[in-house]
Order: sequence, then structure tokens, then C-alpha cells
Amino acid sequence: MADLSDQPLWWQRGIIYQIYPRSFQDGNGDGVGDLPGITRRLDYLRELGVDAIWLSPIFPSPMADFGYDVAEYCDVDPLFGTLADFDELLAAAHARGLKVMLDWVPNHTSDEHPWFRASRSSRDDPKRDWYLWRDPGPDGGPPTNWLSVFGGSGWELDEATGQYYYHAFLKEQPDLNWRNPAVQEAMFETLRFWLNRGGDGFRVDVMWHMIKDDRYRDNPPNSEPDPANPYSAVVPVYTTDRPEVHEIVRKMRRVFDGYDERVMVGEIYLPVEHLVGYYGADGLGCHLPFNFQLVTAPWDARGIATYVENYESLLPTGAWPNWVLGNHDRPRIATRVGLAQARVAAILLLTLRGTPTMYYGDEIGMRNVPIPPGREQDPLMGRIPGRGRDPERTPTRWDAGPNAGFTTAEPWLPIGDDVATVNVAAERDDPGSMLSLYRRLVALRRAEPAFEIGSYRGIPAEGDLLVFVREHRGRRFLVALNLGAIPAALAVGDPVARGRVRLGTHADRDGETVDGGVRLRGDEGVVIELGG
Repeated sequence: MADLSDQPLWWQRGIIYQIYPRSFQDGNGDGVGDLPGITRRLDYLRELGVDAIWLSPIFPSPMADFGYDVAEYCDVDPLFGTLADFDELLAAAHARGLKVMLDWVPNHTSDEHPWFRASRSSRDDPKRDWYLWRDPGPDGGPPTNWLSVFGGSGWELDEATGQYYYHAFLKEQPDLNWRNPAVQEAMFETLRFWLNRGGDGFRVDVMWHMIKDDRYRDNPPNSEPDPANPYSAVVPVYTTDRPEVHEIVRKMRRVFDGYDERVMVGEIYLPVEHLVGYYGADGLGCHLPFNFQLVTAPWDARGIATYVENYESLLPTGAWPNWVLGNHDRPRIATRVGLAQARVAAILLLTLRGTPTMYYGDEIGMRNVPIPPGREQDPLMGRIPGRGRDPERTPTRWDAGPNAGFTTAEPWLPIGDDVATVNVAAERDDPGSMLSLYRRLVALRRAEPAFEIGSYRGIPAEGDLLVFVREHRGRRFLVALNLGAIPAALAVGDPVARGRVRLGTHADRDGETVDGGVRLRGDEGVVIELGG
């Protein structure tokens, strides 16, 4: 592969910004965000400095799982607008230098998709084998012990045909049979539809689920199940991360490679040893298998340092790393670690080597919003206690006015009670705000190739300190982060810590000279330009 320092691709040097369309901006006054609303806010995103937006699903859907149950892959759900609205968004984004990525859901469709309606209509229908159908088990129950991530058996009986179909998630989301070549080609055509339209890439939903065991063997029991998660009762060795999935990913990659600089990002919740396999043995797999370690790991400096070093060491030759702090399925970073540490986390995300993905609202310090009884929307509510995802999906706060400038109607989810101070308008001109910190970090990253494409070297540290150096063509930066609330100091023997503070969580240190060591307050992080 070519040296990235000579010709990096946009998705290697850039920043991806995830938008949950229901919650970004309502353009038609129905209380739900939509495509015209996103178009209206593109100047904000350009001002923020990100390079690409990724939209969670916008396709026609019964919304059993808010768009992750697709009923038509080549259109836009009326809730979000029209294909013309998408084209307008795409053109407006491209005019501002922004890329647009979509969310593709290949593992399953809606049970209202025409393919599944045909499949369940008869055992003899040509599309019967497009999904996973099995006869009942010997006791008349489910064919195997395969479970649904959302609780209960993964098998649903279709009484009309006397067979069960498999669904890894809701029963309204039947899994496609990716071993069927006709399914593969039909799904690849849906990719081409949006790529031909000008889309810049896709985030591929639950990529590691796409192939199941062709012998339909029971998953082995889990010796250490999580009592709060029924899905953990078995180890899903026959329903996820099957060896054959890599050939499917390789075929998918060929579709992307038929276009110029389009990116494939894979959602994969797996240990990093398995995650890196999705890059492909020859680098012709997924461009960016999502690395969720900062989302799932405890907020511990020594642990995170180990994760980073391990990840870097396991990356295949030529593979490009990536990092994520939050998404629509996990509690927000400011809720997980607190507002003070969320500032430290922002520095970590935007200075590590690799492509960062930001989650909408994190840049203003949005936290999870408690959802009052009766306002819940997520289908997980009531199925698995504590797993509801509504709190991290609430509307963006644009200002302190009615409904935070998100809508003129009742918003689909509550806005939250800290909107007076946590909103874009209040933070835009406040140099000490979370938004200002993010904007400064993005600007620094864009100005310094050391952060976009430079090398990474961890610096030994103790306790709550996380320290590393980024370097490119002689320009070096030390990043020192205190992941604890107690002041800490780092003494460095070589001149690595001689320089000046370029940026930090506390603006009062900007320009400060550093020589031979770094002292940090609790919950503080600094970026030091080395040399001189």
C-alpha cells in the first residue's frame, strides 16, 4: 500500500460525525428530525470542522427498531423526507466539502419487506431460501437454542407454513440467508443504488452476524453468563463471527472498489483479536472495522493504554485504525465518565492515531436524558431491564428557546433539563465551553499532519496518567491526560516534555512553557508542542 503520509484518503485523515436523523433537526414541524432539517444545519457542521456525516437509517421502515428494520432499501421513509430531499442534502453537503455516509442493514430486513412477504407466503416460493427457515425441533419447539439479542429465542414460528424463521434481533427483523448468491447480488445492488447517487460510503450494521452455521448446531452454554443479559446464556459461536463472513465482506469490498474513494465501515462488537480480521487477510476487507474499545472499556488509564498498544500491535500491515467514544446504542460519554472527564475524552479521541467518529451532541456535552414513564420509544424497554437506548438518542439542543430550537412541535423524545446551558448557541462564543474545546481540537488536528496521519508512541506512565507522542516529519506533540480527579505529575528523562502547551482542557495553560516534566490537575489534559 502507498505511504499514507504521501497520499492519505479522505476517510483516513478525516473526522466522521454520526447523526441520528430523528434527533438532529426537525424541518417540517412534526417533532421528528428529517433530511431537510439536516440540510439546514450543514453550516454548523462545516463550522465544527468535521469531514463526513453518517446518517443512521433513513430507509422506509415500520420502525419496529427505528429504521434498522428496512422495508425498502432504495428509497427514503416519508418520516425523513424524499429521495429529492436526500439529493438536495447530498449536493449541499458536497458543496461544503462534506461527505455523506449512510447506514446499511444487511443482516436482516423488516418482516414487511416484499422479499420476506414472498418468502413466508409458501415453502415453494422462489424467495423461501432468501431467509433462514427450519422445521421445528424434535419437541415441536425452536430448531436450535439460538437466541435473540433482544431477549428470548431467536426463532419465530410461522403457523401458516409450519416452519420457524431466525431473527437475531426482533421477530420483526428476519435474518437474510447470505449463503444464497441471489441474496448477495440483490443486496449489493442496493449498495450500488446509493453509491451511484453519489453517497460516499456506508456504515454496515452488525457485520459480524451476517453468516450462521450451515449445520444449525446449538450454541454452547456460557459458563459465566451475565444475569442482566439473557442473550449471554450461550456463547454465539454458530451465529456470529463465522469464518465464511470474511468472504462476504470481501465481495462487499469489491462493490466499493468500483467507485472512487468510497468507504466501508463495519459495526463489529468483538475482541480486538477478532476485530482486526475484518480488515481482510490481504487488506481487501472492511476499510474501517469499528473499534469500540473506548465505548466498552472501563475509564482507566492503565487499561486504555494497554488497549491502545495492543490494538496498534495487532493491526495488519497497511490497515488504518479508528476510534469511537459513543453512538446511538450506548450511554453518552458525559454520562459514563462525567463532564470533566468528557473533556479529557475529547482530547483522547481527536489525538489518537486513526479516524475518529464523533456522536452528535457529544461536542456540546449532552448527557443521557431520563425518559419519563409513558415517553419511552425504544423496543428494548421492558425486554431487557436497563437496556433502553432512548436516553442517548434525545434531540440536539441548538438554543435555550422552546424545544431547544429542534422543533416547533412536541419533540419525539424529551429535550432534558440542562438545556439552558448545554446548547450550541450558549457554547458557540464561550471559550471555556465543550463546543469550543472540540472546535479547537478539530482545528489543531486539521492544521497538524502529526495528528491526522502521524505515528503513535506510548510513553510509560503510572496511575491515572495516559501519555503518548504523535509525530510527523519532525513535528512532535506530547499528549498528557489525567483520567483521575487527583493532581498528578509526569517526569520524563529525555527532552520529550520540553515545549509549550498548544491546547488543553483548561484554557489558562495555553502557551505555557514545559521543560522536563508535566504537572496536571485532576481531570486535566494537555497537548504540548515539543521542541525548542
